[in-house]
Amino acid sequence: MSSKKAVVIGAGIAGIATAIRLAIKGYEVEVFEANATPGGKLAEVTNDKFRFDAGPSLLTMPQYIDELFALAGKDAGKYFQYQKLNVICKYFYEDGTRLTAYADKEKFEKEITTHTGESAEALQRQAANSAQIFELTNPVFLERAFKGFKEIFTKDGFKAFLNLKKLDTGRIMHQANQGIFKDERIVQFYDRYATYNGSNPYAAPATLNIIPHLEQELGAYFPTGGMYSIVTSLVDLATMVGVKFNYNSPVDEIVLNGKKATGIKVKGEVINADIMVSNMDIWFTYNKLLKDYPKLHPKKILAQERSSSALVFYWGINKKFAKLDLHNIFFSADYKAEFDQIWKEKTIYHDPTVYVNITSKLKPKDAPPECENWFVMINVPANTGQDWDTLIADARKNILVKLASLLNENISKLIIRETVLDPRDIESKTSSYQGSIYGTSSNNKYAAFNRHANQSAIKNLYFVGGSVHPGGGIPLCLLSAKIVAEEVN
Repeated sequence: MSSKKAVVIGAGIAGIATAIRLAIKGYEVEVFEANATPGGKLAEVTNDKFRFDAGPSLLTMPQYIDELFALAGKDAGKYFQYQKLNVICKYFYEDGTRLTAYADKEKFEKEITTHTGESAEALQRQAANSAQIFELTNPVFLERAFKGFKEIFTKDGFKAFLNLKKLDTGRIMHQANQGIFKDERIVQFYDRYATYNGSNPYAAPATLNIIPHLEQELGAYFPTGGMYSIVTSLVDLATMVGVKFNYNSPVDEIVLNGKKATGIKVKGEVINADIMVSNMDIWFTYNKLLKDYPKLHPKKILAQERSSSALVFYWGINKKFAKLDLHNIFFSADYKAEFDQIWKEKTIYHDPTVYVNITSKLKPKDAPPECENWFVMINVPANTGQDWDTLIADARKNILVKLASLLNENISKLIIRETVLDPRDIESKTSSYQGSIYGTSSNNKYAAFNRHANQSAIKNLYFVGGSVHPGGGIPLCLLSAKIVAEEVN
């Protein structure tokens, strides 16, 4: 038994990964989770014989999961399997255009040039630009702790600084995409990647054009057991390396001695530890667990604009649709108007872009025979007190009208099971302030640098997850765990 103890607050994907890394490093590790099950946003929903992955639905960079098994001396393939997608996503436009985003580069280019007239050269230029941003930022920013602009004076940092223009921080994402593509449908195609971290392509820096590289070049994957199998596999691994999980155990307080964290309080009991790691949203970490220490709160960080949230309908559909795939996008006819409604008016546009994820395409047991499980999501503003009941009812009608038109089918008559997730639920179930999925937004060129660091000014206290550096999404959450484990002595 190690003489050093670490406690992890929250069993989200980053919390589980951190627990594994610290246990391998020699710590006695306990995880305290408020809910009855692990996973955080990476959860699952069941309704009769339908199963849904409740949150994240796309797996990229699975090597960060494999790495955890390798660190523990395990063969990842025996515990966690996944397949690379040949079709990444199908796209449906209001003008009747249908596009299939193939993983194969030549097939993808042919698909785009055939259906839109956009040039292969433009697509290649975009891919090269996306890869370049990744190569410059990954070693200096994504895979290491960001401790201010002194990072410039490292070898990788100096390289990134010399190539600052190539990072495209001076333009917004939409401007950059318009500069490459002539066809507005393809501009919209690439603008959509801003939503992968809850941001607005008409405000976020063009540096976010790194995201297509992760999906189109490095590959999109689907876990054989569904997305929730990421959680169950890593919990099993954590247990194998000695991590103890405590469910239905919300943490009430982080205990301080001066500016040093010494433990946590759970159900009135103080649990002392050498290291505390919070996987809870940074806003709630300070305003709930450290509420008695307002002078220690990073007020500017906590006041930053939050990312967007989501409205999700989990529909059991009494039919199979051959024209749909695992991932499907039904675009709004006016993308800018949609984002203006979300970010300026704090409401839902009447013609939202609709994402439909159907895991039963690859995992048939997720739905009964001749049925499909539809995860139907639209981007919505963070919760600031809107009349969500009215907004949800209106959005549901508008989504059904849109899907009926583009699929030439009355979808409403096919829904035999329904569960709903809205920003209020996301906040209450996952302690995500205002239901924002990715913590703060990336709607200005300094946003990435203004995320809370992984190490706190409070000694022995660290932070992981989507609300802190390097950002939201499964790969970045796993990287935050890696960063913390490397920072801890």
